[in-house]
Amino acid sequence: MIYLFFGVLFIEMLTILLLLFKTPLRKLLIIGLDRAKRGRAPLVVKSVGATVFVIMMYNVYSVTEIQSRPADVINPTDQILLAYHMLEASLMGFSLFLSLMIDRLHHYIRELRILRKTMEAAKKQNRAAEETKNKGADDVKVLNDELFKLKSQIKKLESEHELKEKDIKSAEANSLALKNQSEGFLLEYDRLLAENQNLRDQLRAIDESASYSSGKKNM
Repeated sequence: MIYLFFGVLFIEMLTILLLLFKTPLRKLLIIGLDRAKRGRAPLVVKSVGATVFVIMMYNVYSVTEIQSRPADVINPTDQILLAYHMLEASLMGFSLFLSLMIDRLHHYIRELRILRKTMEAAKKQNRAAEETKNKGADDVKVLNDELFKLKSQIKKLESEHELKEKDIKSAEANSLALKNQSEGFLLEYDRLLAENQNLRDQLRAIDESASYSSGKKNM
């Protein structure tokens, strides 16, 4: 039993050394521990640990019981049993302690790996965000340039529109002046027609009176 615990202790010490230093064997060991913690393996380990703990407590009780005897009653056999139980309890305690250390080391290494992956993912996201930000800044710059060009075109179109409005207003004023002038010509034309008609009437009256006078003379 003691040789078994010595072997377990050496294996646990070697496992701790492999977990402490970054080597290819550590990756294989971590993969093995990950697989060992799946399924029913943790329950089996806990059962074995509980059994070892109960045996260790029995050995501690045996050591306490032997030491509580009077010194003159203890014989060489009791002394051998006392040393055996003390050694066995010590080996069991160290074995449980090292197994707990292995479990915590594996847990912390796994958490550290997850934290590193999270940090790498965060760094990638930050790089992507910076690239997107830079790209967005370039797009904003391009949009600002296009907006400046559009504003220049709008100002140019507004000035052309103002010029066209001025031309239209001047054309409307000219058209109104021509319309007033044509109305004046029409009024003058009507007046001349009326005067012409009066002159014709006067001439006709003169002709009629002249023909009437010549007729009387002939008679």
